[in-house]
Amino acid sequence: MDLFSRSWSALRAAVADTPDEDFARPSGCAGRLVRDLVCHLVIDAQDVLITLVTPATTAPTADAVTSWEPVEPPTGDDPLDALIPRLAAAYGDPGLLRFHLDDVGSAAGRAAELADPAALVGTRGQVLTAGDYLSAYVLEWTVHHLDLIAHLPAAARPPAETPAAARGALERIAVAPFPASFTDEAALLVGTGRRAPTSEETAALGPLAARLPFVLG
Repeated sequence: MDLFSRSWSALRAAVADTPDEDFARPSGCAGRLVRDLVCHLVIDAQDVLITLVTPATTAPTADAVTSWEPVEPPTGDDPLDALIPRLAAAYGDPGLLRFHLDDVGSAAGRAAELADPAALVGTRGQVLTAGDYLSAYVLEWTVHHLDLIAHLPAAARPPAETPAAARGALERIAVAPFPASFTDEAALLVGTGRRAPTSEETAALGPLAARLPFVLG
């Protein structure tokens, strides 16, 4: 729960500090501009709010690791993927998009702080504890923070403890560790297909290299 708050607060602060002109730059998420990524974060924040007020009465069917499912790389055919760039562009003024994320994102952050970690919630056909649901987002927020700053070298990086936690989550999803020679950020970027491994990294990865990237949804 604490890592959720830290990673989410850091990501929102990084967006708040992003100059207007940088919203039209590419992000680290293939095919998405920074403004598209921020629009995606608004939708994610809405999902957090909806899920935390959607109680479930059955036993958990997933946890912070098993709630992630491997998916095919996006092709642009998914209606939501196609909608996000158009919706982001419709904001026009980056300040409006920044304000919307701050407004909805702050509410999502407060809802997470107030949530009972043991409460059962339903989302995407799954039942999880609120604690597991929010813990899963540490991976999401951290990777998207790296996406945000991919081409913004002066931007603030994620707090050190969140890439470490996100790496641990990715390794549990992969059921395999990344080599110790990989930094936490390198493991996340290579592991999720944000960049290709170098020849040295490929050699260090061994059999795991053939299983990359892990595209999760």
